[in-house]
Amino acid sequence: MPKLLENKLSNLINEIKEIKKELILIEIKKKHGARHKLNKWKSLGEEISSKWNKISAEEEINAQREKSW
Repeated sequence: MPKLLENKLSNLINEIKEIKKELILIEIKKKHGARHKLNKWKSLGEEISSKWNKISAEEEINAQREKSW
């Protein structure tokens, strides 16, 4: 009987370890996706800025936000 309980406990521990590994992999994938999106936005901002004269996309957005009516 004690051996059976030890085996069940061991199986549960292994399952918990596997779940932890899966959660870590999910988090890594989320971070990678977020980093990719951020890099994409940065490159688009640089592309737009290069097409404008004298003002960057960031400066334009800030200027629009700071409008006083």
